[in-house]
Amino acid sequence: MFGQTISAPDTMEARVQPCTPCHGAAGKGTNDPYFPRLAGKPSGYLYNQLLAFRSGRRKYPPMNYLLQFMPDDYLKKISDYFADQRPPLPVATANEVSQAVLAHGEAIAKQGDIERGLPACVSCHGANLTGQEPAIPGLLGLRATYLSAQLGAWRYGTRTAIAPDCMQIVAGHLTEDDVRAVAAWLASVTAPADASPAPANSYALPFACGSQPSGDEHK
Repeated sequence: MFGQTISAPDTMEARVQPCTPCHGAAGKGTNDPYFPRLAGKPSGYLYNQLLAFRSGRRKYPPMNYLLQFMPDDYLKKISDYFADQRPPLPVATANEVSQAVLAHGEAIAKQGDIERGLPACVSCHGANLTGQEPAIPGLLGLRATYLSAQLGAWRYGTRTAIAPDCMQIVAGHLTEDDVRAVAAWLASVTAPADASPAPANSYALPFACGSQPSGDEHK
């Protein structure tokens, strides 16, 4: 009827629609290799990243601007929403790299390199690379381009976390060839049927990490 006011539903699904163009419906990701999937990642990890963008620790102007006036409790609600989403992971991508490069990446991811003080990716991100609650992200369903960019950011200090900054320490032991190999191999891994993060305390981390487990980045 004329003059009738129709209100949109006030739900988190409606409120996070501005995230959709970059991160996909329900955070499932898009075809753009530089914007990551958010769905199913631990809420604590997502919350840490939102805090980091809001404070400027992670620098990406659209995210810094979008989050600058959002309070902690609202960022937590956003994190909880995306953590609860479970759309299927995308199909693993083919890589234009040699089998030798993939083998090198797999060796680092599964075994690390003791002589270089480099722990295996699985020692923190889990045997299935699906992460661990409350704040360790899974590494599957991401494109090699994105993974390489993030490892590079950790290596060069343009992405940081509260001390001890475990990823910056780990990435500092990686060479450019290591980064290329690890990113290519991770992007090629087929996800397990259940890609949910492992429950908290399912396994111990190899060293202290400032972002675990509370993620109090705003202190």
